[in-house]
Amino acid sequence: MDEIHQPLPEPRQPLVTRTLTEWRTLAILGGPILIAQLAQMANGVIDTIMAGHASAEDLAAVGIGSSLWMPLFLFFMGMLGALQPIISGFNGAREVGKIMPATWQGLYLAAAGSVIMILLLTHVHPVLALLNLEANTARITQGYLNAFAWGIPALLLMTALRGLTDGLGHTRVIMAFSVLSTLINLPMNYIFIYGKLGLPAMGGVGCGWATSISNGVAAAALLVYLNRSRVYRQFHLIADWVKPDLAGMRYILGIGVPIGFTIFVEASLFSVIALFLAPLGPVVVAGHQIALNVVSLLFMLPLSIGMALTLRVSFLIGARAPATARLISRSSLILAAATALVFAILLFVFSREIAALYTSDTEVQAVTVRLLMFAALFQIADVIQVTCISALRGYKDTRIPMFIMLFSFWGVGMPLGYVLTFMDWLVPAMGAAGFWVGLTGGLASASILLGCRLFLFAPNSDQAVSAASSGVR
Repeated sequence: MDEIHQPLPEPRQPLVTRTLTEWRTLAILGGPILIAQLAQMANGVIDTIMAGHASAEDLAAVGIGSSLWMPLFLFFMGMLGALQPIISGFNGAREVGKIMPATWQGLYLAAAGSVIMILLLTHVHPVLALLNLEANTARITQGYLNAFAWGIPALLLMTALRGLTDGLGHTRVIMAFSVLSTLINLPMNYIFIYGKLGLPAMGGVGCGWATSISNGVAAAALLVYLNRSRVYRQFHLIADWVKPDLAGMRYILGIGVPIGFTIFVEASLFSVIALFLAPLGPVVVAGHQIALNVVSLLFMLPLSIGMALTLRVSFLIGARAPATARLISRSSLILAAATALVFAILLFVFSREIAALYTSDTEVQAVTVRLLMFAALFQIADVIQVTCISALRGYKDTRIPMFIMLFSFWGVGMPLGYVLTFMDWLVPAMGAAGFWVGLTGGLASASILLGCRLFLFAPNSDQAVSAASSGVR
């Protein structure tokens, strides 16, 4: 039985039994997603560590290059992420004939996104000039991006095909190929960065080539699997080819662009905060980065549950089971709150031990411990908002949530954080902790507004049910 094709709970079953059944389905769907997310994070850790052992310039170049391509990729990842609820909805409605047309329109959008990303990342000279980088660091950065660009089509191809595999409930597929990519990236980095097997040492530029090769091999292996697996026998990329359809692409973009923009807004916010904190000195910046890394790692679990929730809600809407969709949407908030509470307690209790894992500098440790206290509260608000917005994406409700997130981050979180960090208007200037309080306020605003949206929208899900049978034809 496919992961997403779990039997629908019987309405006559006790509420607790139905809820636990749905939570089990989320765990089955979300477990492989979590492993895939961690594998993708591991690629970044591997790149950072191995480039750092080459030279400080190589480490800086890879860091700057990553900060340039990552926001672009996150936007296109969010945009193509619309395929998951779309295909999952068709799957729930048993409208199998609409699945491959939707997939092909997503592949066309991935191709267009690849062209845009390649053009932007291979022409970043003006941006590097504005950053006033030392000449050699700028050269390595551009070389890294030029090499990385070769793997962009494979990266977005896998992102689009994830809409097919995850949408059908087969979340283990992308998990397997994400792990494969990581396993390839490690030796490729060693060969290209340090110059092995007769190749010259390329430093940070070699890191870009290693990433491109690992992306390319993983994407090729995924294509082979999809064309040979019995599970996908009824879904043939070549035999079921369809020509570009503007209406179909508009439907995907209508759902996906708000998702991509929301993710981009969130990512850009943290980048801007890092720039604002720079004048406070390297100790403060280091403590902030450690705290951010810790909560980002913990966030992988609720994020994975949220992605599974999107798949399950869209499947249930397609299967015309809106009552069960409402049940899982609302009960997931209980699961999310419990998860966030456990994480908050861990951060409170083990803040010193966590800081010591990252650094032996006592000053940085002190800043990190203080920020982790605020990060614990930040974590609670963050987990609740991602659960709400994930459920709404399952209903294909993305536009209003985009505006809610924009208001909460840039209308509440950023201004409040700036004032608390640098000004004495409300309380004495708090330093870096002020931004964490501001972010928590912004996320609390998002949680409340998205929660209201979810509780108001979910009961009126007849529109979502009808939308599940529309779209790409």
